[in-house]
Amino acid sequence: MIKELHLKNWKSFDSGTLFIDPLSILIGTNASGKSNILDAFLLLYRLSWGKQILSSVNGDNELSPIRGGLDWIVRKGESECELQILTGNDHSEIDYRYTIGIRRTNGTRFELCNEVLESIHKRQRSDAKAKTLFNTKDDSIETPFIPAYFSSATQGRGKRLDMNRSFSILSQIETMGVRSEIKEAGSSVLNELRNIFILDPIPNHMRIFSKLSDRLQSDAANIAGVLAALPENKKKEVETILTNYISHLPEKDIIKIWSETVGLFNTDAMLYCKEQWTDSETLDIDARGMSDGTLRFLAIITALMTVKEHSLLIVEEIDNGLHPSRATKLVEMLKELGSKYHIDILCTTHNPALLDAFGNSMIPFISYIHRNKNNGCSNVTLLEDFEMLPKLMAAGTIGGLMTNGSLEQSLERSENNE
Repeated sequence: MIKELHLKNWKSFDSGTLFIDPLSILIGTNASGKSNILDAFLLLYRLSWGKQILSSVNGDNELSPIRGGLDWIVRKGESECELQILTGNDHSEIDYRYTIGIRRTNGTRFELCNEVLESIHKRQRSDAKAKTLFNTKDDSIETPFIPAYFSSATQGRGKRLDMNRSFSILSQIETMGVRSEIKEAGSSVLNELRNIFILDPIPNHMRIFSKLSDRLQSDAANIAGVLAALPENKKKEVETILTNYISHLPEKDIIKIWSETVGLFNTDAMLYCKEQWTDSETLDIDARGMSDGTLRFLAIITALMTVKEHSLLIVEEIDNGLHPSRATKLVEMLKELGSKYHIDILCTTHNPALLDAFGNSMIPFISYIHRNKNNGCSNVTLLEDFEMLPKLMAAGTIGGLMTNGSLEQSLERSENNE
């Protein structure tokens, strides 16, 4: 699992560290930098699949550009940015730290300028050095290649290979002739990056017929096709869980959710629900008649139950379209399904009702994203690290403190005293 994300000169961040837990929440005002963190995960995901650095940033015929494109990936005034992740799990004695640095050249190109993969033995002393499995040496020579050094069994500089700067080295490591330790480490990190799933449900896209599919799209447009294509026993399980969580979401109770194939060849599907219209009358509705909030909620549940185990599910504004009175139901669903299907969840929210529904026990897993008034850069602060938090909470809940601006004002006073 991905444990940490470190940012350096990435978009609005000069530096920052985000800790990833089974359920992590990002809060902050508009334009504070929350979306920039999600974009960092998107870039890492694309690079792990061997996409070119330039097209991963600026888009191409298959990829949409990352927000801001060429002009905003590297923090203004800088020429390079760096992303670093720490991965590992409770069953392994080794964590891996992966770093990639990207440089902007001539204002129109992006290329690799630094890449490092390290292993960290968790039983070693806390001050023990990480073992470098591969790194690069950028001599700043105008060349399309960068020298990469793959460690030897004795931890020397080892084997040198000149690599194309247009791609991440990590994405190529599975097919390279390097030591098995390095290949296994690279495959482990690649697996974590490729298991990032960024969900951005678009209700209008979900209201159409969709082809049968084994993987949910990021906009959830093919949700009906994914549900209809499940094996019958799995389909019943998923539809039962969908119905259970969605049943009390709308004003009229939903008593069944299902998807079925349509058309002559049964290669397309539509999403349906049965609604309790009156005490004695039910009504069958297809996705075209479902509310935006209902469809978004269904997309989140479906993603939790159908993405690969140990994935990192990322959802921006996770409560968008959901009535505040249903916030508790959303929190229950995230905790229960995330635990059951072994999915880590990272989400953003502006909703004070949702923060209050999370309760004080979630404070260690909430990060506040804000812009430093002195230099304009985005910062990440764990809520539990707020020096004044106990005093602030004596006057209200986390949701209330966010609504009245107390958290923001507290940080500003702290920055002014630095």
